[in-house]
Amino acid sequence: MSSASSATARGSAPVPGRRATKQRAAVVELLNEVDDFRSAQELHDELRKRGDGIGLTTVYRTLQSLSEAGEIDVLRTGSGEAIYRRCSAHHHHHLVCRVCSRTVEVEGPAVERWAEKIASAHGFSEISHTVEIVGICDRH
Repeated sequence: MSSASSATARGSAPVPGRRATKQRAAVVELLNEVDDFRSAQELHDELRKRGDGIGLTTVYRTLQSLSEAGEIDVLRTGSGEAIYRRCSAHHHHHLVCRVCSRTVEVEGPAVERWAEKIASAHGFSEISHTVEIVGICDRH
């Protein structure tokens, strides 16, 4: 999930753990502009259309760094492909349409309480979790 530190990557700030480069800044800028989840290949294609000379490997590495830093959310499609999107800075969950991949961010206070209770009952602390609810949206 996105973390409160996502504001640092909203501009062309360096990707955490990586050298700041024009190519990496282009990936961050594009993620700031798109609203829906996109695959690395789709992001790469869009960057190439814009004239950015960037390799697909650089796109993958940048997305991985952003994901590890909590700057972007990653979902897996039904086929297992990773798709990426800049999400809000607060902790949230997703409703995902299995037909069109439309995604809605949702709050889940009951899930938060349940996760804390289960973790505590088993002696776990400093937990994190990801919840994706998959179904078919009202557009289908």
